[in-house]
Amino acid sequence: MKIKTKSKKVNKAWLNDHVYDPYVQAAQKDGYRARAAYKLKEIDETFKLIKPGHLVVDLGSTPGAWSQYVRRRLSPDGAATGTLNGHIVALDLLPMTPIEGVHFIQGDFREDTVLHELQAVLDRVQAGRKVDVVVSDMAPNLSGIASADSARVAHLIELAVDFAVNHLKAEGALVVKSFHGGGYDALVALFKANFRVVKAIKPRSSRDKSSETFLVGMGLKVT
Repeated sequence: MKIKTKSKKVNKAWLNDHVYDPYVQAAQKDGYRARAAYKLKEIDETFKLIKPGHLVVDLGSTPGAWSQYVRRRLSPDGAATGTLNGHIVALDLLPMTPIEGVHFIQGDFREDTVLHELQAVLDRVQAGRKVDVVVSDMAPNLSGIASADSARVAHLIELAVDFAVNHLKAEGALVVKSFHGGGYDALVALFKANFRVVKAIKPRSSRDKSSETFLVGMGLKVT
C-alpha cells in the first residue's frame, strides 16, 4: 500500500507540474500538439536551419509538434494551414493525426521496407533534389537497464546519421535527440566524423531533470 500511495503522489506531482508548465500552456495557446515544438524552435532559431523552400524529413514525428513547427516555418505567413513553400515528410512507428501539407508514413524506421517507402516518397516530392534538413526526435522504449537503453538510443541515432549522409545536401543539417550517459561521447564522435560543424544544445524547454541533449550536425564532410 505504501508503494501505491507513493506512486499516486508522484503521479499527482507530475500532473501538477505538467499542467502549470509554461511550455505546455504555450503549446495549448499556439496550437501545438506538444511542448516539444519549442525545443525544435529554439534549435532552429539558434542555428538558422529551416528556411522556406526546404525539403525537411521529420523522423519520430508523432504526435506531430515538430512537423507543425516546420510547416509554419515553410509557410509564407507562418500559418498552420494554407500555402506551403517547401515539402515535409514525416515518419513514425505510431499513427499521427494528419497535418496539412505533411506527407506521413507510419512504419518502423529500422525496417528496410519502410526505408524503401520513405525513399519512394522523397523521389516523388523532391524531383531529384536532396534533403535540406533531417530532424529526429526518435527515442526507444526504455527498459531501465542503462547499457541496453544506451545501445537502443545509439542505434536509432546511427540510423539517422546514415540516412542523413545518404540523403542530405552537402550543406544540409541533421538534428537528433540524444541522452547523456554511456555511449554519448561515441555519438558525438560519429557526428564529428560526418559533419563539418557539430553542436550540442539543451533547449530551455527541456525539463531540468531530463538528460536529453540534442546534437546538431551541419555541412556534410566530403568522403
